[in-house]
Amino acid sequence: QVQLVESGGGLVQAGGSLRLSCAASGSIFSVGAMGWYRQVPGKPRELVAHISGGDSTSYADSVKGRFTISRDKAKKTVYLQMNSLKPEDTAVYYCNADLMVTATTLRNYWGQGTQVTVSS
Repeated sequence: QVQLVESGGGLVQAGGSLRLSCAASGSIFSVGAMGWYRQVPGKPRELVAHISGGDSTSYADSVKGRFTISRDKAKKTVYLQMNSLKPEDTAVYYCNADLMVTATTLRNYWGQGTQVTVSS
């Protein structure tokens, strides 16, 4: 059973930091692009940060300079370091990944989500 398991969410004061982790487990041949999304009630899920298979990164304008995406390919884990957090960063954060489950089969997976709450 292939799955993405997130951790690291929680409650933090404005200006603080959190680090989210997302580990892929199960029968995985290799890991491709990975990303972090977030969603607040009543709004669509939005892309926060993305790291390509070649480790190129991109960010939503709202988090540039504050958030950093990185990964450890050997551990099949992606991280999101979030600094200078603002109340508007409050959301459920979801991990997303393209995983090769065989040498020729690519599938996209979502994590279960982790709540990040930033108090003012």
